[in-house]
Amino acid sequence: MNFIEEKIVKKGNLSKLKLRFPPEPNGTKVVTISDGKEIIKYNSGLHLGHAKAMCLNFGLAEKYGAPCILRFDDTNPSTEEAEYVNSMIKDIEWLGFKPSKITYTSDYFSPIYDKLVFLAKKGLVYVDGSTSEEIASMKGTPTSPGSNSPYRDRSVESNLELIGKMKSGEFPEGSMTIRAKIDMSHPNMIMRDPILYRIVDKPHHRTGSDWKIYPMYDFAHPLCDYFEEITDSLCTLEFEVHRPLYMWVLMNCDLSGNLPEETEFARLNLDYSIMSKRKIKLLSDEGLVDGWDDPRLPTISGLRRRGYTPESIRSFCDKVGVTKRESLISHLLLEECLREDLNKRARRFMGVMDPIKLTISNWVGGNELVEIENNLEDPSAGSRKIPFSGNLWIESEDFRKEANSKYHRLKLGGEVRLKGAYIVKAIDCIEEDGKITEVICEYDPNTKSGSSDRKVKGTIHWVSRDHGILKKVNDYDILFDHPNPDGNGKDFLEHLNKDSLIVRSGYFEPFILDLKVGESVQMMRKGYYTLDKDGSSFNKSVSLKEGF
Repeated sequence: MNFIEEKIVKKGNLSKLKLRFPPEPNGTKVVTISDGKEIIKYNSGLHLGHAKAMCLNFGLAEKYGAPCILRFDDTNPSTEEAEYVNSMIKDIEWLGFKPSKITYTSDYFSPIYDKLVFLAKKGLVYVDGSTSEEIASMKGTPTSPGSNSPYRDRSVESNLELIGKMKSGEFPEGSMTIRAKIDMSHPNMIMRDPILYRIVDKPHHRTGSDWKIYPMYDFAHPLCDYFEEITDSLCTLEFEVHRPLYMWVLMNCDLSGNLPEETEFARLNLDYSIMSKRKIKLLSDEGLVDGWDDPRLPTISGLRRRGYTPESIRSFCDKVGVTKRESLISHLLLEECLREDLNKRARRFMGVMDPIKLTISNWVGGNELVEIENNLEDPSAGSRKIPFSGNLWIESEDFRKEANSKYHRLKLGGEVRLKGAYIVKAIDCIEEDGKITEVICEYDPNTKSGSSDRKVKGTIHWVSRDHGILKKVNDYDILFDHPNPDGNGKDFLEHLNKDSLIVRSGYFEPFILDLKVGESVQMMRKGYYTLDKDGSSFNKSVSLKEGF
C-alpha cells in the first residue's frame, strides 16, 4: 500500500471515491505518400510516465470498486485534434484500462466561463493587455517580488465588458489575457496573478468556432474535478507548487459540498531516456528517431512496437511503486519485467543472426523434419516440425578452430548436438580472407533427438540453408549514452548513442512466415524479438538473462 492509498483509506468513505486520468490530446502526426495519396498517421502523446499515472488511478479504482474517468484536457486547439483522442484511447485500452466514462474539459467550457464571470464580479480577475514578454518581466524572481500590471486596477464593469468582447472574438489572438488578482509579491511565483484565460483564434476539434477564449489548465483542472465530483486529484510532483492555485480557484468560486483534494507523487524518470513530450517531438521532427513510435522511445506506441506487453509495463509500474521522492529508475528493471512475461508466453524459434555455413559431408537423407517444442515453460504450447538438411546456417560464435575445455560449442574434433536433430563432429573448416565461412561436419545418424541416449555437453541452434527465410533485424540499445541526459547541465542531444540501432540480416526457420505483426517470440539463445509493423523485419525487444 503506497502513501496515497493509505491517505485515501484513512479518510474513509471509500464508497464515494472517484478518480480521473486527464491527458492532453496531442502528439505527433506523420505524413506519407502512397500511390499519390497523402496518408496521415496520428501518434498519441502518451509515454511510460503516463502509464504510471494510469496504473495508480485506474488501479486504485479497480481495487476499491470506484469509478475512474478518462478526461481529455482539450483546452488548446492549436495542438489538439480528434485523431489524437482516438490514438490515446487505443493506447489506454491496449494497456488494459477501462474508464468508467470518457469526458472532455470542453464539456464544461460554459460553466467554467460562468465561474470566470463570477470571479470578475468579485473583482478577483482583470483583463491584461500586456504582451507575454511584459507579463514575464513583471513576475519578478523567486527572491524578489513582482510588479503590478498597469491594467490591474481596471474597474469591475470594464473587465466584464472586455471579457464579453474577448469571448465574442473582437480582439486578435495574443492581444489580451485574463489574469487572477492575487498577490504579485507572493513567495510562490505561480500565485503572482496567473493567467486564467487566453485568446486562441483556431477551431476546436469538438466545439468548432464557438469559443475564442480558452481556460488555462490551472483554472479548468480544479473546476472540472469539482464538476465531476472527483474526490482525489492525483498529480505528479511538479504540480505541487500549483496546488495553492488549485485551492484558490475552488475556495473563491462559491462552490458547495465536498471539494476535491490534490495529492502529488513523484513522476517516473527512466535512466538513459527522456520523458519530455516536447523533447520526444523534437527527436521525431528532426528525424533523429523513426517517429513517435520508434522502439527506442519510452512512448506507449514505441514500447508496443518494440514488443513490450501490457502486462510487462503494468508489472514495471507496480514494482517502481508510488513515492514522494524523485528518483532515476533503471531501464534494466523494465527489461526484466518484459523478460519475465515473455518467458512464460513467447514461442521459441530459431534464427541465425551472424551466419556461417555448416555442411554435413556424410548426409544422404535429403530433407527431413525434426520436432522441436514451442515453449518448455508452457507444455500446452505443443511442438512443431521444421525442415532439416545437410546444409545449415549456424552462428559464427558457435564455432572455433581451437578452444579450451570450457567451450561447449563446436570446435575442430569436437561434437555438439544440433537442437532437435543430431550430434555432429567438426572435421574441417573453410576460411576466406582469414574469416571462417564454412564448417565441415559429420553426423551420427543414430543420435536423433528423442531416440538416442547419447549425450554431449553442447547444444546449438541452426537454420536449414534450403529453407531459411532472410529478414532484416533491428538491434536496439539505449537511446542515450548518459544515465540522465535531461539533467546534467548539457543539451540532451549531445548524449545521443550513435550505436542505439544496428541493422543486420539473419536467417530464420520457415515458421516465422506465420507470425503476425507485433507478435513476440524468443529466438533461441539470442533474445526476444517482435515482428515490426512493416512485416519484413524483426525488432529486438530484450536480450536473454545476463550470463546466459
